[in-house]
This record gives sequence, C-alpha cells and structure tokens, in this order.
Amino acid sequence: MKVLVIAPHMDDEVLGVGGTIIKHLKTGDSVGVCFVCKRAYNHRYIEKLITEEKEVALKAKDVLGYSDVKFLDLSDELLDHKIQTVLVPLERYVYKFSPDIVYIPHRGDNNQDHRAVFQASMIVARTFGNHKIKKILCYEVPSSTEQSPFFECVFLPNFYVDIKDFLNKKLAALKCYEREGRAYPHPRSSEAVEILAKKRGTEIGFDAAESFVLVRGKWE
Repeated sequence: MKVLVIAPHMDDEVLGVGGTIIKHLKTGDSVGVCFVCKRAYNHRYIEKLITEEKEVALKAKDVLGYSDVKFLDLSDELLDHKIQTVLVPLERYVYKFSPDIVYIPHRGDNNQDHRAVFQASMIVARTFGNHKIKKILCYEVPSSTEQSPFFECVFLPNFYVDIKDFLNKKLAALKCYEREGRAYPHPRSSEAVEILAKKRGTEIGFDAAESFVLVRGKWE
C-alpha cells in the first residue's frame, strides 16, 4: 500500500502519525509525507530558519524511516485566506503520488492552517476524483486538536493503531524538532506526547496508541 501523510507544518507528521508511519513501514507499505507550509517565525518568513527547519524535518524522516518527502512551501498562517492556494499544488502532488491511504488533519483543529489543509485534502480525496484513495483518516496534533472548546469541533477517535513497539522511535523523531519543542506540561513536550499515547492506549486496551477519526474506508 502507498500511504501519504499530509502535514500542514513540519513536526505535525511526528506528533500525529509518527508511530503509525513506522508501523506502515514495518508491514511493507511505502510512506510519503507532504509538508504544506514553510513556517513563519514571529509572523515573518526567515529563509535561514526555514532552511534549517527543512533540514530538521529530513532528520526526523530518517529516524522514522520513510522515503518520500515533498515541501509545498506555502505561506504559514495564511492558508485559510484562499483554499485554492492549497488545493491546486496539493491536488497535483496527490495525483502524482497516488496513495491508497491518506492521513490528514482534523477539521476541528484550533489552527487555521490545519483546518484549511483538512478542507483542501477532502476536496482532493473526493470519491469521484481521478485517484485510488481507499482510506482517509484524521489525526490529532497535541496543542491544536484538543484546544477547541466547541462540541462540533471535538476530536472523537474511532480508529486506533497500536504503537507500543514504536513509541520510543516516535519520541526520538520528535526530539529532532528542538525549536518547536516545549517543556512539560506543554502538550508538545516529549513527556506529554508519551502520556497521550498511553492514554489513547488505555481507551482501546493497548500499552500505547495513536488515535484517528476514520472518514472513509474499511476498519481493518
């Protein structure tokens, strides 16, 4: 199977899908990650920092072990201004990559870029599109997904992946993103990410898990 993770920002792939990426690879699937944004720092685009962040993302890629990576280099903090800005390059890449399974952000995330990427991804993955996508799952990003207080935006997982054997490597990949890291009890700290994985595990009877909302596809 070909698996594509669509990540609004560099580090979302590890936070939301890091363990699952490794598990896909262990079962023989091929995995690619499409990074949508070039990150803004204090609302400014600083090329030196953007280049460094890409280098960090590639280090995290090597830790997780996946092979395909794409940087769309769209503008952080502005994706919701015009969804077509996201849709056109994303559609072009998804059609080229031709995935069977796609992981996308959750529609209720308290981050405008995440919501814009969700909207564009759902349009790209529509059932009558010219592609072979069989399964769509929304992932959670700590410090974003859980921050919306509105009922209609709540992340209610219905699909879990056992990542007990891959949690340590997920945390190692997360450490590559030092600039984006935070101290505990921030939700993006290594300690909090580990706690969340164990908490999600308790919901389904695993030692550690990543959880998703299955939008389309089989439960297997």
